[in-house]
Amino acid sequence: MNAPGPTPVEQTFVVTEDDTAAALGSGSLPVLATPRLLAWMEAATCAALEPAVGDGRTTVGTRVDLQHSAASPVGAEVVITADPSHADGRLHRLRVSARHTDGKVVATGEVTRVVVDVDRFLGRL
Repeated sequence: MNAPGPTPVEQTFVVTEDDTAAALGSGSLPVLATPRLLAWMEAATCAALEPAVGDGRTTVGTRVDLQHSAASPVGAEVVITADPSHADGRLHRLRVSARHTDGKVVATGEVTRVVVDVDRFLGRL
């Protein structure tokens, strides 16, 4: 029986003081930091690919294209969507987006991840 394929995922996060550019050192403003936004997007891509990854395997990020186009203040709810768009063997590309609950687009982009064998990957370090 084949493992199920990647599935679209939607996750919601609330911006806290710890998620701000000022807290993470990626700026001085109390708004959602791009590094935190990217981490949330990568978490969603991992969740989207998890059904397709077998035991002893995981995915690693290899490329990111992100356009962070709107600010999110502390307390804002940010909905992250990861939608698988391309697969070629172990390589997977996913369209990602972030929006406020009122529909305002915060960011769009693409994340590329590759399926690896955990033991083999760690054995190369």
